[in-house]
Amino acid sequence: MQTSLLNQVPSVSHQPEILIAAGKSERHYWRDVWRYRELLYFLAWRDILIRYKQTAIGLAWALVRPLFTIIVFTLIFGRLARLPSDGAPYSTLVLVGMIPWQFFASAVNEASLSLANKENIITKVYFPRIIIPISGVIVNLAELAIGLAMLAALLAWQRIPVTSNLLFFPLILLLTLLLTFGCAVWVSALSVRFRDFRQIVPFILQMGLYISPIAYSAAIVPEAWRSWYALNPFLGIIEGLRWSVFANAPTPPIHELAISFGFAAVAVVSGIAYFRSIEKRFAELL
Repeated sequence: MQTSLLNQVPSVSHQPEILIAAGKSERHYWRDVWRYRELLYFLAWRDILIRYKQTAIGLAWALVRPLFTIIVFTLIFGRLARLPSDGAPYSTLVLVGMIPWQFFASAVNEASLSLANKENIITKVYFPRIIIPISGVIVNLAELAIGLAMLAALLAWQRIPVTSNLLFFPLILLLTLLLTFGCAVWVSALSVRFRDFRQIVPFILQMGLYISPIAYSAAIVPEAWRSWYALNPFLGIIEGLRWSVFANAPTPPIHELAISFGFAAVAVVSGIAYFRSIEKRFAELL
């Protein structure tokens, strides 16, 4: 009887070994991000559906918002204030500046609430939390694409000639994406650690709309203020995009673009570092 019972015990000699080592999850963090890519796609697609669910015109809101902003800016700053546009059509000048800014502002504003809105899954299951701000950036790519299509139609209608400068347009948009991701990661983490950021971020973005050269050309900024004004990371992005579209200068704004790239690189590296430093505390902080 004893022998028969021993024969019924399953053999463990062929079971796979499980290694538990300190810091293993830290080393494999970015591999986990790739493993959970389907969750990333699901969260992004879910947020897109929620944003336009039960709306009368749906995704057309991505076209209506910049269109009405252009109309208002053109009437107030173009017709009444008569701000210079460096020889370019004023409406197109505004749209080129509005496209990257609207993408940035929407992504960062959503990032300030993204982790709080996903509290139910953050506190229950494991996944790399950085997926949440990444998905928020991806959601706004749809509106960015609509804005670019709108710009292409406006350039064709106004018969603005296409030059080789336009080849730099995607590279500058990539810089915009880099800066947006870095700021979104920073804001999402700070909004969990300090609840005040959920109120501060919309105010900062509202101020940024006016201190960035969206409704005007940076040429109107007095020379004495140029050095300080160049510290705005969106100056290089917007002026670089306008240079690529209108070819209004013999050389690109290299100095301003270098500052924008520096800000973007610092934002990404430091943002990821800060996010990772408090990621394990998200459940208790929320």
